[in-house]
Amino acid sequence: MTFEGALNYGRNLLKEAGVLNYQLDAWYLMEYACKMDKSEYYMRGFDEMEQEKFQEYEFLLKKRGERVPLQYITGVQEFMGLDFKVNSHVLIPRQDTETLVEEALKILEPGMEALDLCTGTGCIIISLLRYAGKEIRGTASDISKQALLIAKENARNNQVEAEWVRSDLFQNITGTFDLIISNPPYIPTGTIGKLMPEVKNFEPLEALDGAEDGLMFYRKIIPESLEFLKPGGYLYFEIGHDQGKKVSALMEEHGFCNVKVVKDLAGSDRVICGNLPAS
Repeated sequence: MTFEGALNYGRNLLKEAGVLNYQLDAWYLMEYACKMDKSEYYMRGFDEMEQEKFQEYEFLLKKRGERVPLQYITGVQEFMGLDFKVNSHVLIPRQDTETLVEEALKILEPGMEALDLCTGTGCIIISLLRYAGKEIRGTASDISKQALLIAKENARNNQVEAEWVRSDLFQNITGTFDLIISNPPYIPTGTIGKLMPEVKNFEPLEALDGAEDGLMFYRKIIPESLEFLKPGGYLYFEIGHDQGKKVSALMEEHGFCNVKVVKDLAGSDRVICGNLPAS
């Protein structure tokens, strides 16, 4: 079979399996299996594909056809222009979360200390440290030992240094911070079964499930953050598209001011932020 024939085979197989982005995914898996870029593909499209490469490609297609996420197959996801290692112990970074990072970067100044709760891959704190400069100090925590191992590796690969703490939210956190930022689990328990197979069957449930109404972690983090934020300190969250009003009310109830909701590129509510009074 030629490379072109194999790619068409892959597209058809993934389409039949119900994969949404079957054309792109078929290409990415060929690129991964054959270690070839598009320019090489265009030159070699009518060449016979080596048998061992086709077997590897077919194996990867089978996994994707079973709805294993593409990123768990290739082991990497791009976020904020950086590469992050991923596996089944961590939530796959989404483009939506870039809005959270971009908003936080607007308020970071030299000398500030930031805490990232529920860090997962570390993509949020690593991106902040990478783009805000070395004058920012970062701490990140997660309840999962396996997630922290991935986050530490991502920090090394992206040449940033942070303090990593295994902690159930603030349980093992010490000190105070200018910014606390988090993308906590916020999907209502009853909604998880309706998600795409790639998410509900493969991504870690503990990184998704926000209890009955999806707000459990906001109810915990917001009041507890008061002990760990400096005067004037900022609290930034990613939220679900329909959670803006309720999370805003929670923040205002606990004394946060300048609370606002920021939309993502799709026009959905995605980030909520506010700060404590300066004194």
